[in-house]
Amino acid sequence: MNILIIDGQGGGVGRQLVENIKKAFPQQLITAIGTNALASNAMLKAGADRTATGENAVIVACRSADIIIGPIGIAIADSLWGEITPKMTLAVAQSNAVRILLPMNLCNNYIAGVERITTSAIIDDCIVKMREILSQNS
Repeated sequence: MNILIIDGQGGGVGRQLVENIKKAFPQQLITAIGTNALASNAMLKAGADRTATGENAVIVACRSADIIIGPIGIAIADSLWGEITPKMTLAVAQSNAVRILLPMNLCNNYIAGVERITTSAIIDDCIVKMREILSQNS
C-alpha cells in the first residue's frame, strides 16, 4: 500500500502520524508531503521513507496513493492559513485513495463535536482505521 501523509505549517501532526504509523506498520512505505519545507523536514525526521514539498508534489503523490492521511484542512481550499491551495484539495478529492481526514479545529475551520478529542486520540483512531484497511487488502 502506498501511504501518503500531507501536512503543513510546522508539520507537528504529520510528524506524529509518521511516528505512530511506522510504529504500528513498520513495513509500510510512507510518503510525506509538506506544504512547506519545515513540515516536510519534520516528517522526514520522524521516519518518512520519502518526502517532498509543495503544491505539485501533493498533486503528483495523490495520483498513486492508496491511503491519504492528513488534517481535514487538506480537503478545504485555502486552509492551514492559506498553505492548502485549491489545486491541492482537488487532487486529494479526486484521488482514488481512501482518505483518512483528522478532525482538527484549526485555521478558521470548526468541526462540530470534536472539541474534546485530543490529537493523540485522533491519531489512535487513524491507526485503527488503517489496520482495518490493510487487513482487507492483504
